[in-house]
Amino acid sequence: MSAYTISTDPTRLNFDVIYDFISDSYWAKNIPRDVMARAIDNSLCFGAYSEAGEQVGFARLITDKATFAYLADVFILEQHRGQGVSKMLVEAVMKHPELQCLRRMMLATKDAHGLYAQFGFETPDDPSILMQICQPDIYQRKT
Repeated sequence: MSAYTISTDPTRLNFDVIYDFISDSYWAKNIPRDVMARAIDNSLCFGAYSEAGEQVGFARLITDKATFAYLADVFILEQHRGQGVSKMLVEAVMKHPELQCLRRMMLATKDAHGLYAQFGFETPDDPSILMQICQPDIYQRKT
């Protein structure tokens, strides 16, 4: 039996652990604390926890729970990597009962294609249909 558990209980989330990792990530460097707090409050969040109950990972789903979801902010703390925790976390997302009839789930990753491919994620057949507004330095700008 694994020493790790996955939970969607928002009262178990350790905001400091989440914020410390995400604010130093390649995808949300320097995100303001209040922005991260709003993102968590308005998402379906999954925490990964050690046997001692410490948060060691996180995933956030932006979804209407009917047709679409975007998987974001997935991480496992470095000292807990290589133990299958990321697979447990993504599997919990994919098996969540409120997400079983989605028409589309998307994500963006620089380096975890192999993990997500195990759960059916693939490159879009026609990426030319996708569009975006991307402001990668938005948190570095002075207001």
